[in-house]
Amino acid sequence: MSKDKKNEGKEILEELKELSEWQKRNQEYLKKKAEEEAALAEEKEKEKQARMASKSEGTDETEDQENESNPKDPESAKEESEEKVEDSEEVKKEVSKEKSKSTENEGQDKKREKKPVKKKSAKPKIPAIHILRALTILFPSLLLLIVSAYLLSPYATMKDIRVEGTVQTTADDIRQASGIQDSDYTINLLLDKVKYEEQIKSNYWVESAQLVYQFPTKFTIKVKEYDIVAYYVSGESHYPILSSGQLETSSVSLVSLPETYLSVLFNDSEQIKTFTSELSQISPELKAAIQKVELAPSKVTSDLIRLTMYDTDEVLVPLSEMSKKLPYYSKIKPQLSEPSVIDMEAGIYSYTVADKLIMEAEEKAKQEAKEAEKKQKEEEKKRLEEQQSKLEEEKKKLEEESNRNQTTQRSSRR
Repeated sequence: MSKDKKNEGKEILEELKELSEWQKRNQEYLKKKAEEEAALAEEKEKEKQARMASKSEGTDETEDQENESNPKDPESAKEESEEKVEDSEEVKKEVSKEKSKSTENEGQDKKREKKPVKKKSAKPKIPAIHILRALTILFPSLLLLIVSAYLLSPYATMKDIRVEGTVQTTADDIRQASGIQDSDYTINLLLDKVKYEEQIKSNYWVESAQLVYQFPTKFTIKVKEYDIVAYYVSGESHYPILSSGQLETSSVSLVSLPETYLSVLFNDSEQIKTFTSELSQISPELKAAIQKVELAPSKVTSDLIRLTMYDTDEVLVPLSEMSKKLPYYSKIKPQLSEPSVIDMEAGIYSYTVADKLIMEAEEKAKQEAKEAEKKQKEEEKKRLEEQQSKLEEEKKKLEEESNRNQTTQRSSRR
């Protein structure tokens, strides 16, 4: 067997030598291509066998039985394998020599002899413009469908409204001021949020309001109320004055009053607004020192007010200039050794309360003297008027008597 194979290999080599260079290269190319196709076929076969491994268990058992029935002699198999190895090595050596000679022209021949690879036909793609046109129609339609379904559902008018920040007012008052109805759509509250916030501020206690939405149906009204800066005192009744200048129409109970508060003894709406505006520009320490405010107009200043402090000092200052002049009291106060009156009507000067009492006593005495003198004059005038009226009555009586005498004389003559 080995001698025959050797002879075949020699014959092949002789034939290769007799062939031309181009034929040799062509045969080598065809041989190489056949080997590649065989390798690919083997790989595909292996993959197929691996997939069908579970199904091939029965066939393996039958093949094992056939091999056992036809066993080969191990020595003869060994000799045949050795001969095959020797023949293949010799052939490989001869072929490698021939290949080395034709390596220069192989690239060009391969390029010429390569067959064109057929491309798989790709599926036609949809143009992008058609996709965009479809989206521009589908998306608005889907959105409209969702909105319509929502508006038709009970969730469209379902609202859970809560109120935060109320002290002087109640949650019901705030809801009523907002004007929100149970039938209002939730989407309307979101779109007209500013309008509802302004309506809430129509309550004079509310300084600011914010409507906050929380998915899906929760609304929170956050309210900030005006502060109470003073109380208008009328007898035993106390009416709150807000920082906005608004005077509360209903009085508060004495139990609910704070320990210290600012009492205002006038209730003119314009003067109260001016007072709260001026008071807001004063420091908190100076505000806390004021106990009572009352009107004290003079001939020169019609809006003069008297501030009675907790330390018994008194300050006279025009209402329209209170925020400008009153801060000077903090600088003057350390220089005062006893309760004093600080007059800021024209300039700024001070005098003690004792001097004030003396001045008030003198002023009172002068006033009383004037009133006594006036009363005396009125009495004298009244006395003169009475005397004059008596004289006129006597004169009338005399005239009447004279008229009577004349009439009697005339009658007697007749």
